[in-house]
Amino acid sequence: MATQIRDTEFGHLIRFVSRRKIFRYPDEEDASLWKQFLQRDMSSTTTSPGEQLNPPEGLCPNTLVDDGRDTYLVQWYGSDDPENPQNWSGRWKLLVAFLMCILNFSFYIASSIYVPGIPSIMEDLGTSEIVATLGLSLFTIGYGLGPMLWSPMSEIPQLGRSPLYFWTFLAFILLQLPTGFAVNMPMFLVFRVVTGFVGSPPLATGGATIIDMYDPARAGYGICILSSFGVLGPVFGPIIGGFAAPAEGWRWTIWIFTWLCALVVILLFFLLPETSAANILYRRAKRLRELTGDIRFKSQSEIDAANHTAKDYLLVLGRAFTLTFSEPIVFFMDLYSALLYGVLFLWFESFPLVFGEIYGFGAGAQGLAFLGIFVGALVTVPFFLVWIRYGIIPRFAKPSFKPEMVLPPTFVGAVTLPICLFWYGWTARESIHWIVPIIGSSLFTVCVVTLFNTVFNYLGISYPTYAASIFAGNALFRASFGAAFPLFARELFRHLGIGPGNSLLGGIAICFIPIPFVFYRYGVKIRHMSKNARHDI
Repeated sequence: MATQIRDTEFGHLIRFVSRRKIFRYPDEEDASLWKQFLQRDMSSTTTSPGEQLNPPEGLCPNTLVDDGRDTYLVQWYGSDDPENPQNWSGRWKLLVAFLMCILNFSFYIASSIYVPGIPSIMEDLGTSEIVATLGLSLFTIGYGLGPMLWSPMSEIPQLGRSPLYFWTFLAFILLQLPTGFAVNMPMFLVFRVVTGFVGSPPLATGGATIIDMYDPARAGYGICILSSFGVLGPVFGPIIGGFAAPAEGWRWTIWIFTWLCALVVILLFFLLPETSAANILYRRAKRLRELTGDIRFKSQSEIDAANHTAKDYLLVLGRAFTLTFSEPIVFFMDLYSALLYGVLFLWFESFPLVFGEIYGFGAGAQGLAFLGIFVGALVTVPFFLVWIRYGIIPRFAKPSFKPEMVLPPTFVGAVTLPICLFWYGWTARESIHWIVPIIGSSLFTVCVVTLFNTVFNYLGISYPTYAASIFAGNALFRASFGAAFPLFARELFRHLGIGPGNSLLGGIAICFIPIPFVFYRYGVKIRHMSKNARHDI
């Protein structure tokens, strides 16, 4: 436990206050520990035939040393190094995964909980329905753009992931004060986009944190549950907001999720350790330099970055953009998940029209109509986890495993999406009981679970080195669609009607059905043409 607590923000604070006397690292306790586990970096060195390599004083005799390159590569202290996130206990891994889930949930709920407050904000700030809807759209744009910066930053060894989670989320909470106390619509909209941008790291980097701790096969469990919590946020937001907004006004929709996020940030401060191996080894090398006074101790990331220029660092920060638009697999998978996300946000806008205007539900009861989606998740997620257990993990251990083998669930999701939209659209009428369209809406969870989770797993396995940046590009695509679609959603359904409007969406979904089948058949060839994807499987 001390190993993980030491690497939290709380642990860093205690080390600073105590001048590193509390929560000491193993190499600080035992000054000779590092001597057993150093390897010489031989990546770009040569020796003359017959040249004798002699270990310097203090290094093990079996350590190779090249006198032409004074660099000692700092690695893990053996295969069971407790600082390696892959070696953490199952309980700590579950705890960190749980923190990622509630972080994801609490941020996502901030988007949809606002929707029931739109009539209140229209009255309070004197604005139109479309402008009031911008409060949702701009927040969505903010959290779509944010990961494009934060995720590549989390891959910079000097920064790591844990500080970004804590400090950006703390800023997100503090910025809710001017948001909730906004005196006019421009002020409110500015802070909505800023808070969306600042609080967005968990949306993309959360999946990378899961991959940091688990092998790729078992990471599928974590990513499935993580993305499911991301869906539950938009589902429970309207339920909570549906009761809070009519009773207390739109400002209370801001305060409710702010309190929730405040609790989460406290948990992050005390319980979230660093999971980035590159950052852990970078700080280890830095400690060894300070302990020994020898500047030759370096981590692999420092060696790789030795000749990097400012341009190279800018390329790292722009990696999410370049990978998204230069990799065909990433682009089309992002486009598919973005369509699903856009339909989700557009489709949610039809619920007040269906259950409020057609079935006469009150504001609070309209939110309860989203529980059909939640029930669908309770049924679908266990089946998907069973698929991972028996359909993915056994195959992953075989030499014949290919990332494309994880794609079959997308076949189910691709077909189920248009069925869900047609069912829901054409059963939403007074002559049919309200439970029928709710049952149809539950099928949407089948699409979300099988498509989102499978896409994330496929991209994570295919691009493990750049997982955070890949997920950031996916978040941008999803947010772009999620921001644009609600702006015309209600007009679409009012002009076309609920049935034809959903039929239009269902027709678009049918056009996207071939995408997973194409990548299942030709994905290996496409991956092998890429310089960024894995070629070894």
